[in-house]
Amino acid sequence: MLKKIGANAKEAASYVRRLASAEKNKILTACADALEKNAAEIISANAKDMAASDPARKAFNDRLMLNEQRISGLAEGMRKVSRQNDPTGEVLYIKTLPNGLNVGEKRVPLGVVGMIYEARPNVTTDSFALCLKAGNACVLRGSKEAIHSNVAIVKILQAALTRLGHPPKIVQLIEDTSRETAREFMRLNGYLDVLIPRGSAGLIQAAVENATVPVIETGVGNCHIFVDESADLTKAVPLIINAKTQRPSVCNATEKLLIHKNIAKTFLPKICGALAAAGVKIRGCGKTCALFSAASIASEDDWHTEFLDLIIGVKVVDDLDAAIAHISKYSSGHTDCILTESYTNANEFIDLVDSAAVFVNASTRFTDGEEFGLGAEMGISTQKLHARGPMGLTALTTTKFFVTGNGQVRG
Repeated sequence: MLKKIGANAKEAASYVRRLASAEKNKILTACADALEKNAAEIISANAKDMAASDPARKAFNDRLMLNEQRISGLAEGMRKVSRQNDPTGEVLYIKTLPNGLNVGEKRVPLGVVGMIYEARPNVTTDSFALCLKAGNACVLRGSKEAIHSNVAIVKILQAALTRLGHPPKIVQLIEDTSRETAREFMRLNGYLDVLIPRGSAGLIQAAVENATVPVIETGVGNCHIFVDESADLTKAVPLIINAKTQRPSVCNATEKLLIHKNIAKTFLPKICGALAAAGVKIRGCGKTCALFSAASIASEDDWHTEFLDLIIGVKVVDDLDAAIAHISKYSSGHTDCILTESYTNANEFIDLVDSAAVFVNASTRFTDGEEFGLGAEMGISTQKLHARGPMGLTALTTTKFFVTGNGQVRG
């Protein structure tokens, strides 16, 4: 079954790479309209997924749930992708060598992109939109928890493609959500050009360990904020509250808070009190627990954990170097932030913190393809080869060299 899907995707990829940008934009606009027109069908399918989910899994259910507003958001995300510049065909440079050869490099599609992801139906539409605009076909494998939602969405996308006279196999969904099929998908050499896992640490690790096709690793978000002694504390409180509580179930929510020892006595009780009032549980170091009695002592595992919930780890650190050392040890390399009014400290933090996104005086919640002006994202890559950070259209291309000559031979 998967080889047939793979063969269809290879054929579709050859078709898509010939499409002009205007036609790709027309498809995306039509698909966005179809999502909104068929919102009731999607919501009905999503209700089946929600009914089967454990109500206690609040963060999980937040990622899974769709309503009219969110479906409009999915559609608008597709329209934003349609308005982005098409990276395919972009000539990066051309130079003439001493022997008269003209050597250039240009952007081209990857080909067939495989996505394996968990209970986030928005990944279905984002993946399709970005892959299509970048000239790729896509094969999607969501989780069993979102299967009804994903089936409904892909059915609507394929119907829109068919109405416009394009092959529906440009986007395909693997409806078998078994682990065996997932492993087979990760090894679909000869069909997939790249595999992008998006979800929990377990899913990403499984893809890295089991895949035989190239993998772009998207990482978990054990994100930190360091409050320097020079920070503007009136700005710090609402910023930290936003970074932790605005949507705690997503990977760019802040999970750890580091506070300079020189301001800990006054600032730590204030910020922990504000977090607690917002429903956040505090797990802290010994100094944190001494300054805020409602905190519980953090374990070593807590410092490594992406909570994806209203839980935060809080630690008092000696200085900037200690904060950077802590982040180097425990950060997942996703997003880390410093709150400071010191230009020197801000630049040192930017230079020495080795994460995909490094912020100064802004909420970590901004690490997002749409917020970065990319329209949407395939995920946030925490690796260093090919793509890093929010993966937009350019990350879904590769390059090729082209050489023109006039009969030259190598001596």
